[in-house]
Amino acid sequence: MRPTPPEKLRLGGMALGNGLLVHGPTHWAAAVRDPGGELRVASGPKPHFGTEAAERVPGVRGVLRLAEALAVIPLVKRALPDARLPMQEPRTIGAVTAAALAGQAVRRSGEASRTLGREAAIAGIGVLPALLALRGGELAAYHGVEHKAIGAYENGDERAADATKEHDRCGSNLVAPLLASATAGNVAVRRAGLRGPLADAAVGLGSIAFAVEVFALAERHPDTAMARALRRPGYEIQRALGTREPTEEQLAVGEAALAEILRVEGVEAGAAGSGSR
Repeated sequence: MRPTPPEKLRLGGMALGNGLLVHGPTHWAAAVRDPGGELRVASGPKPHFGTEAAERVPGVRGVLRLAEALAVIPLVKRALPDARLPMQEPRTIGAVTAAALAGQAVRRSGEASRTLGREAAIAGIGVLPALLALRGGELAAYHGVEHKAIGAYENGDERAADATKEHDRCGSNLVAPLLASATAGNVAVRRAGLRGPLADAAVGLGSIAFAVEVFALAERHPDTAMARALRRPGYEIQRALGTREPTEEQLAVGEAALAEILRVEGVEAGAAGSGSR
């Protein structure tokens, strides 16, 4: 879990059903294949919710960064109507609905007994839709494109195709601390007699804040046992489920998205250091 090289932009991304969204410090860029197979590219400035002011506030900064990343999604859809978002696929909608119903059923069945095991099961059910979404269509391949394009840029590789399809900063590394904190938080609030959407929202936000801070701590200390333990579940999710090797055509979409984010962020073309040639 190595930090981004200081001379490189810190980039994040999200796989789309037919392309890739990349976000940098101040802008976003996306590239997709439209139904006719044509490559479409768009970009724009990122919304900011005061993350600069909150940068020194643990917990708050992570939630705000996530909010900024989510706020980009409708901008991408407006600029690229053909973009297929993971959450709009019928398979994903069905999985989310089923997971919500299953979670509520498990919770109601043990209303009188809030145990760690029961809450862990509910938290695990909650992440299933995301895992199922990754198995559908081209999403896993474009997840691999995301990792290869960004990884090649960070490492100065000439070919994105030669980079690994697993990346240390993948959001899958948030799964373990998120599940652990959500489980403990739900048990604590319910044993305290708290119920309702406000209590659930507080646990959800607190779990996200905790997971992001643990992730950042592991990135600052990549060689510690804690960092290695955090990296392992996320790596296995990526290796076995979340990514697959993309085609050259899919890699070309990632190359276009990367080139566009570097352009709008003001990085010289010669500094890109990656491609799918």
